[in-house]
Amino acid sequence: MPLNSLQNMRFHLNCAPMLKPIKAFLLSTCAMGALLFSPLGIADAFPSRQTEDKSFFERYSNAAQDVILKGLELVGINYRMGGTDLESGLDCSSYVQMVYREAAGLVLPRTAKEQSQLGEEIDKSELKPGDLVFFNTMRRTFSHVGIYLGDNYFLHAPRAGSAVRVESMQTSYWVQRYNGARRVINE
Repeated sequence: MPLNSLQNMRFHLNCAPMLKPIKAFLLSTCAMGALLFSPLGIADAFPSRQTEDKSFFERYSNAAQDVILKGLELVGINYRMGGTDLESGLDCSSYVQMVYREAAGLVLPRTAKEQSQLGEEIDKSELKPGDLVFFNTMRRTFSHVGIYLGDNYFLHAPRAGSAVRVESMQTSYWVQRYNGARRVINE
């Protein structure tokens, strides 16, 4: 990566706290992804960082990285209740199902309720990127699912009239509806 591009990326990362939280998260995530695949590598891009202070992507398994990157790739895909393809749209569980199948080779069940029975149940304080997070959005437990990104953000296909997006789990709507989380990617 040319030096000017790297300096420009550092400038944007330093300005990130002034942006809205979601834009800052996406900017940081994209920048870290670009650095991860750059010829310089992460360690060369941030020489002042201590070696024990790992980057966002270095902290998690390759499978979790792949899930996050694939999930972000699908941001903007339209929501459709019962939808299972990119052309007509996806619902929350088919979005999660597609991301895990394409990124990690895992075949998950079709519904959020069925997905809530997979893997290991984990406490909210133990969430790691790539974990499944569940919510009660239809007056029944485990009626909505998303993919945890870190820093209390998650990816999901929310509802009719919207598209796959990143959202904060700290908004009152999601805090009130949180049902739990499951880890399906083995480290």
